[in-house]
Amino acid sequence: MQEDMYGFFAFLKVPPGPPFPEHLHTKIMCGIVWCYTGALEKVEEAFRPIRNFATPAFEHIGPMPYPALQSMFDSLYPTGLQWYWKGDFVNQLSDEAIALHLKYGSQLPSLLSTMHLFPIDGAANRVGNKDTAFSFREANWSMVIVGVDPDPTNAEKITTWAKEYWNALHPYTCGGAYVNFMMEEGQERVQATYRDNYERLVAIKNKYDPTNLFRVNQNIKPVSPFGELKIKN
Repeated sequence: MQEDMYGFFAFLKVPPGPPFPEHLHTKIMCGIVWCYTGALEKVEEAFRPIRNFATPAFEHIGPMPYPALQSMFDSLYPTGLQWYWKGDFVNQLSDEAIALHLKYGSQLPSLLSTMHLFPIDGAANRVGNKDTAFSFREANWSMVIVGVDPDPTNAEKITTWAKEYWNALHPYTCGGAYVNFMMEEGQERVQATYRDNYERLVAIKNKYDPTNLFRVNQNIKPVSPFGELKIKN
């Protein structure tokens, strides 16, 4: 296993500007964002299986500081945009699931909307599911479907696409999601994400935050001796 190499898959519309060639601008395509952290003299060897697999329509590869990679798309996504997220953990990509991805991934509703599929491997697999709150270390991917647009009048459009995409793929997933990829989806989704760890988290919440002060999140609700504690804003 090559732990110095990581790449996530994306359906995307090619941004209309450099470094992307003009003939690809705004086209819906499949892309992979790679990160290699090994020795520079071994980079060609590391990428050789990828290059042998297929010739990309475009590539932009070179040494860069890690913060530069992290901020590479910041200019495309300024503050103030309309967002709608839906996520799930995934074990297997069946032929049926891949067909659904192709259906909805080819119908991106706006320039900035996308779907990312992040592998879960390496160090994440070497920690037990009950050792931390994160309980899906056996999953192979974390999927996020993201509707994005600057125009508030398109909020319903991007939200509908994300929900329909997610509803179609959800039967092929593990049932929980990475909490940063979730909207306000109800307590059942929070519990499905933490699974057997949820009750332990409730016990910690009861001890350190019994009034649920910290609740603007994918909330672990405290429980009083008389039942669930209700907090009004």
